[in-house]
Formats: sequence, C-alpha cells, structure tokens
Amino acid sequence: MVNQLLLPGHVEHIGGFSGFRAAVESVVGPLSTQALASQVFGLYSGFVYFTPLLGGMIADRWIGQRNAVVIGALSMSAGHIAMTFDQSFLLALLLLVIGSGFLKGNISAQVGALYPPEDEVRRTRGFVIFSTAINIGAVAGPLLCGVLAQVYGWHYGFGIAAIFMLLGLATYLYGYRYLPARVGRRKFEGTRLSAAERRIVYALIVVMIITIFQSTAFYQVFNVNPIWIQQHVALDVGGFRIPVPWFQSINSISSVLCVPLVFWIWRRQALRRREPDDLAKIGIGAWITAASNLILVAAILVSRDTPVHPIWPFLYSAGLGISFLYYWPTLLALVSRAAPAKVNATLMGLAFMSLFISNNLIGWIGGFYEKMTPAKFWTMHAAIAAGGGLLVLLFDRRLSRTLYRSPQ
Repeated sequence: MVNQLLLPGHVEHIGGFSGFRAAVESVVGPLSTQALASQVFGLYSGFVYFTPLLGGMIADRWIGQRNAVVIGALSMSAGHIAMTFDQSFLLALLLLVIGSGFLKGNISAQVGALYPPEDEVRRTRGFVIFSTAINIGAVAGPLLCGVLAQVYGWHYGFGIAAIFMLLGLATYLYGYRYLPARVGRRKFEGTRLSAAERRIVYALIVVMIITIFQSTAFYQVFNVNPIWIQQHVALDVGGFRIPVPWFQSINSISSVLCVPLVFWIWRRQALRRREPDDLAKIGIGAWITAASNLILVAAILVSRDTPVHPIWPFLYSAGLGISFLYYWPTLLALVSRAAPAKVNATLMGLAFMSLFISNNLIGWIGGFYEKMTPAKFWTMHAAIAAGGGLLVLLFDRRLSRTLYRSPQ
C-alpha cells in the first residue's frame, strides 16, 4: 500500500476511499501514508478475525459447516479478483472479510470433529498438521506474489491468488466425504448450557484473552516489520535484491519445517510423562514470541548506524514460526476439545475474534512506529508477548481445574 496503492495516481481511483479515510481520521486524527496503511491493515486483519464468530453462529444454527465453508471460499475468491483493480479495493476487502467469516472457524471445527473428545494429544497434533498446510500456502503466497509484483505488478499476484483459492475449494469438495457427517448441516440444539458448561466457556474466553498479548506481538510481522526491513535492512546481497515479501514467508517456512522437531520434542516429553498440557504450550509460545522480538532489538543495537544484516530478520521470523506452532494450533485444539458441542463452532469463531482484537491493536500500535526508535518499538512488542506468558503462569492452575474436568 505504501509503495503504490495509497500514492498519488492510484489512491484517487479507489472507489469510496476518500469517505473511508475521512471516517478513520475522524476517530484517530490525521494520518501519514504509512500510518494510514497501518490502520487499513489493522482494520482489515481485525475484521477478518471478527467475522468467524458470526460465521460459526450461522453454521451452528442454520446452514451447517460444509455450506459455510463453500460460501466463504467463493466469497474470498471473488475478493481476490476484485483486488486486481484499484477501483474495487474496498469492495475486495469486504468480500475477503465476509468469506473469512464463513470459512475460518467452521473448517477448524470440522478438523476438531475428526478426533474423539478425550484424545487431546492427537487433536493437538492434528491442528498442527492443519496449520502446517495453511502455512505452506502462506510460504508460497508471498514468494510467488512477490515475484509477480516485482515483474508485472501487484494486480497479477492477486489474480493468481483467486485461482489457487478456487483450486482449494475444489480439493475441499473432493475430500468432504472423508469428514464426519455430523459436522454438516444440523438442527440447532436450543437447550441451555449447564452450569459446568458455562464455567468451561468462561475459562476458554479467559485463555483467548491471554493469547491476545502474544498475537499482538506476533502479527506485527505482517504490518510494520516489512516497512522496518525496507528502511533498515541491507537487502542487496551479491547483486541480488531480496524482495521484502520473502521475509514474510520465513515464519511460515519455519512453521512447516519445524513441525517434525516440535513433534519429536513433545513425544520425548510424553515418554517421560512431562509433555506440557495445552495451556503450558500456549505460555511457551508467548515466551518464544517475546524472545523473537528481542532478536530485532539485538540487531539494532549491534548494527548501530549501519544497515542490519538480513540474517537478523530471518532469525526473528523463524522464531515466530516456532512460537506459532506452540500457541495457535494448540488454542484451536483446546477449544475444539473443551467447548460444549452445541456451541463448538461458535466458540471456534470466538477464538478467531481474539485475533480481531489483536489486529486492531496492531494497526493502532503500528502508528507509533514513526514516533519511537525502532529499538523501543520492538522492545515494547517483546514486553507485550511476555505479558501473555506471565498471565499463563498466574492463571494456569485455576484454568486447568476447569478445562481438564469433564462437565457434570
């Protein structure tokens, strides 16, 4: 956005953007191009993770998970097509937000339904595999779109994204017969939650709130971090200029390549009966996120006034990839196992709503980048992630008593 779409010659062609900008600035005040881009990113990313709550409720009550996923995939495909034109930029964001709402929580609920309620270990590993498949796409996307953007322009990148989205939908429809039938359309169970079930719901909400801290520190990798890399990292290596989007693929590559290592660690711990439970894994993820942000602080302090070596943002993104494996698939597995069946997809959507809050915070916090030194900015993110780790330590025992006890 800061390199093309929001610059003169492009921004005035976006349908409805002047009114959109006026609405945003009426809330947060006048914005530079970078700060406006940060706000757009935060709002878009936030609503992408807010709408799964609504999509889960609609699927639970009326249309079922299968129909919801199909609607979501079609809407997102249309959004990517609309993104190929400057004029339909805001329409594209709306279609992507709606599509994400129908797809994210419902397909995650289907993954959880593959495992019996008592099989916590296999469910957690199943969600790691599911997230790994998503990360393979997250690796290929920035790499392919980054190359297309440099050679032909960003419009071609979004066009290829629409094609791959439709291929993904075709794959889903082909494999649907292997999914449990009960997660398709079903009649909504209108009975109220029992007292024990309500306690579980409240405990899960507390866990989701805790993960907001590390999500805020984690997802800045997609907002301000590319700007910092462009401004402060030595991108020319041996006559080749590293495309900035490639760095965004590193944490996804790390998530994919480190799955065998993480599984090996968990198996070794399980053999000694010392494998952390889901809450502890979420806490470990928070501490790894904090350490990853401190890598950037170290890079800035070591480099001083010279450009930062690209190995530093590489290590930062790789660390975030490992932290992702510990906390996000684990949260989804915990919600899938512990949430009462009648509100399972709804609570899965609520888990994504925690990312809605995080991404809106990311957009707001990103606006401080121009007002702080980079070292202070990334130190702040390390402290935010560490706050999540501390909260897990404080509430672990009380939450575990509720979440690991079957409702009566």
